[in-house]
Amino acid sequence: MRVGVFDSGVGGLSVLKSLYEANLFEEIIYYGDTARVPYGVKDKETIVKFCLEALEFFKQFNIDMLIIACNTASAYALEELRAKADFPIYGVIEAGVRATCKSLKDKDKEILVIATKATICSKQYQMGLEKEGFTRVKALATGLFVPMVEEGIFEGELLKSAFLHYFKDVKSPDALILACTHFPLLSKALGEFFGEKTKLIHSGEAIVEFLKQNSHFKSLDKKANLRFFASSDINALKNTAKLWLNLN
Repeated sequence: MRVGVFDSGVGGLSVLKSLYEANLFEEIIYYGDTARVPYGVKDKETIVKFCLEALEFFKQFNIDMLIIACNTASAYALEELRAKADFPIYGVIEAGVRATCKSLKDKDKEILVIATKATICSKQYQMGLEKEGFTRVKALATGLFVPMVEEGIFEGELLKSAFLHYFKDVKSPDALILACTHFPLLSKALGEFFGEKTKLIHSGEAIVEFLKQNSHFKSLDKKANLRFFASSDINALKNTAKLWLNLN
């Protein structure tokens, strides 16, 4: 089975990593719209337009399904994409909400959602979590993390300064939802900043669990063939993929 994975940039590699390690597919085709990242500061019409263009790109590969690894694209373009495709398309938001429900049985636990401005403004996570009965959900736009990840900044003083900027008034929540697929690449640094009390929940792990539960996948006995494409600077994308996926 061949799956496509789409993201606005390199962030979706966090989803690809989880898919790759789960051995669910024979081939994974990744496309990052690196020429136009970030999506999180753009309006809905522009986001939908870019996503439909990406859908046309994937149609040449005869994929069996498409995973929209970008939370912003999942929030604003999922229904339009499904209407134009003859294969299943899954977004990461529903999977993220389900993963949170599985991780936190106490609905009074404090949850902080961090994402791009567009994802936060869509309120898709907030509404999904509140519908499940969670009573203490906060959301914070942390858009500077996206260009940092695109630049390969996963630790160091610059990142610490960004944490202090965004989180100066935030106490360690019980769960931190990394509602942008760029953010899991900052998992180590975020975990050290917030401490052991805070459970990190991200889209890659959530989408794998979602697929296993809803599509009856069985693990294969070999790793998937990986193919990478980008709208700009494919070598930078491949280098980040090698680092993140420990590829030779």
